Amino acid sequence: MKAALYAFSALLIIATLMPLVKKDYWTFRVFDYPRFQKFLLISAALAGWAFVDYNGLSKVDFGIIIILGILFLHLLKQIIPYSPFHTKMVKPARSREKTSIKVLVSNVYQYNNHYSKCLSLIKKERPDLFMLVETSNEWAKAVSALKESYPYQVELPLENTYGMLLYSRFPLKNTSINYLINEEIPSIFTDLILDGQPIKLFAIHPTPPVPGENTHSTERDAEILIVGKKAKAEKKPTIIMGDLNDVAWSYTTELFLKISGMGDPRRGRGMFNTFHAKYSFLRWPLDHIFVSDQFRLKKIKVHHSIGSDHFPISVELVLDKNNDNEQLEANAEEMSEAKEKIISGIEF
Repeated sequence: MKAALYAFSALLIIATLMPLVKKDYWTFRVFDYPRFQKFLLISAALAGWAFVDYNGLSKVDFGIIIILGILFLHLLKQIIPYSPFHTKMVKPARSREKTSIKVLVSNVYQYNNHYSKCLSLIKKERPDLFMLVETSNEWAKAVSALKESYPYQVELPLENTYGMLLYSRFPLKNTSINYLINEEIPSIFTDLILDGQPIKLFAIHPTPPVPGENTHSTERDAEILIVGKKAKAEKKPTIIMGDLNDVAWSYTTELFLKISGMGDPRRGRGMFNTFHAKYSFLRWPLDHIFVSDQFRLKKIKVHHSIGSDHFPISVELVLDKNNDNEQLEANAEEMSEAKEKIISGIEF
């Protein structure tokens, strides 16, 4: 039993310490994702050590137990913000507020042909705006059936898993298609007009740091931070949405929140995992809808499977000019680091 505990504990210690190394290579960044899973496994390891004969423990054993205990507390501290036990970053809507917008985001998985499941979900939920990513030409044809209900569209079907479809009930103006880092990876910037009020929308889908896709997170991090800086410069209410291929609690996402001033509706409410739809133990939040401090939250929901490896996610928001949402602030060192990451991504 002791030998198994040694091996199990060593693997968990390595897996938990790896994300602390600020390297862009995928072998470090991939360990950002399973934070809650590591917390559960470390809890199991500590429980296992509790059954070992106390008198038979060596100094090394005690050292391992202490390290596991410290990592347990470290992960607990990082998990709590994504639970109901933490302050809500985006404040709940007040009952008197009427001007609302419902936004749905879904990575449909390009090779998923369950088009009817996606369309049925949209017809049932009736979002005012929805964004679909990994949309091919076949997906564009299927979704075009919704054009009557959503008269404003931005369509970028691609066959490289980076296609995007943006459909809206409200007018879209000042739309631009951007290739911020990679000429094959588009993003959409546009203004949605809600009761005469322009709302800035940024729709993005950067590459993940995985073998066969992109071995480094450099480009992903740069794209997220570029959009964060653009959001900070906006005076109008702003929404950033998409499959960011990064978890809500990663260092990059937290740096993004600090330099953008945006809020994460998950914080203070729950994890709302959107990936992986096929494996219940391997789930984390990859799809995001961030909002500026002019918004309050009515509802956030992860929806049932549409045949993709991601679950769709939606939020219902209300505009509130007199808001007091929590905002994270970047210090001078973090601002400098964000600038360096953006330059590295552009030059990568």
